[in-house]
Amino acid sequence: MDPTSLAPTSKNIAPQQEYLLQGSILDGHRDVLLHRLRGLCDSAERNFETFSDYEAAYVMRNSSTTQQNQNQPVIFRVRHALDYPDAPDHIRYLGNAELGDRGRPTLVRACLDVACSSNTKDFLTEMGFRMDHEYVAKGHFFHKGRMKVTVYKLFRLIQPGKVDAHNLDPLGQSHLVELSVVAPLGQEQIGEDMKNFAEQLKPLVVLEKFDHRKIQ
Repeated sequence: MDPTSLAPTSKNIAPQQEYLLQGSILDGHRDVLLHRLRGLCDSAERNFETFSDYEAAYVMRNSSTTQQNQNQPVIFRVRHALDYPDAPDHIRYLGNAELGDRGRPTLVRACLDVACSSNTKDFLTEMGFRMDHEYVAKGHFFHKGRMKVTVYKLFRLIQPGKVDAHNLDPLGQSHLVELSVVAPLGQEQIGEDMKNFAEQLKPLVVLEKFDHRKIQ
């Protein structure tokens, strides 16, 4: 990612929500989608912006006595930009999808994303977290106002912990597509804006909201 987006911040951390739509597109149609996005998004005259990130998910099972909470582990995601190795790592927490209005056009969940030191993984392990999975994501990203669109491929690490190109095994025959906005609480108009933008990408890709708890 752009190192300016990875720089640590000294500002107070305010509650944020992520508005999210997701879909996928076959590898063979990816370039067509990229050209469509280049025409729709900001800075169309610039080349595609790329990213290459390593991400590891650390999980701690909930010790709550209630059955509902036991099924909802605490997950932190630690991300490192392979294309900007000197940039700080980032740690991210994503809450569960809100169970409010089913008519909402997007998934809405709590989101916290901050820069962290390179030994955060050791700290999480000492706290009792264990690494659940790791992967490398490579792709492109675009901006349309405050909306962000990412088109990326996931790679499995053949040998754990090694991110060399020869150790990466592509997963599936498609790219993931995500449309997201991270914003303060209570900005419901964002969902409608995202829905309208997603309509412009059909029929190349259909972006929908998914409740990830139903597919875990």
